[in-house]
Amino acid sequence: MAHFYINELLETAAVGDRVAIDGREARHAVTVSRLAVGESISIGNGRGLIVSGPVVVAEHTELLIEVATVVTTERPTPAIILVQALAKGDRDELAVQVATELGADAVIPWTAARSISRWEGSKVAKGHDRWVAITREATKQSIRGWIPDVLDLVSTNQLSKLAPVTRMLVLEPTAQVALTAIDLTDEDIVLVVGPEGGIAPHELDALVAAGAELVRLGDGVLRTSTAGPAAIAVLSAKLTRW
Repeated sequence: MAHFYINELLETAAVGDRVAIDGREARHAVTVSRLAVGESISIGNGRGLIVSGPVVVAEHTELLIEVATVVTTERPTPAIILVQALAKGDRDELAVQVATELGADAVIPWTAARSISRWEGSKVAKGHDRWVAITREATKQSIRGWIPDVLDLVSTNQLSKLAPVTRMLVLEPTAQVALTAIDLTDEDIVLVVGPEGGIAPHELDALVAAGAELVRLGDGVLRTSTAGPAAIAVLSAKLTRW
């Protein structure tokens, strides 16, 4: 497996520069992955810049590479934004992890009417921070140039305000139109996934009234943890990202 680490403070780099990771990243690289001088790794800043090169210093407090290659990628357009309803257990977290690996450009937590899990009070910040950590680690796992943004928790009313300014696609098993059949433009795509109990009828009505489109993946019904990632795979292919 390729070794990829993140240093959000990295702004620019050129061949021959020395770039470091420190703190937890360095400790993990040296003590867990057991990286040693001479091995090649990559370091990204989560905003499109990835540098690669051999390790020249490997300490528990700092790991340093000499840059051999520099790759800069633009943020993909149109963006794929996953609106993931809060779900019981760790199903929403699993959805966010896999969606990041498959190409989501941002994720939005949604308190749906049928969400059993709730972020309230101090849980709002805790839940948000948890999703940020998940997207960061999933970005490292998939060696992506950009870490998806984790936006603020939204209600259904707040979510409906996105429909007029984006291409909002709501996954609904009873929809007449298949996701594979729609045509895509250069509009950002907001993909809405409900909780385990599905999206409530009044929520579907509100989103459609605001301009959202109902689409289905197939004849079956997927769990909330797999529906979003499956749809992102379809969109990635249709957008020729894959």
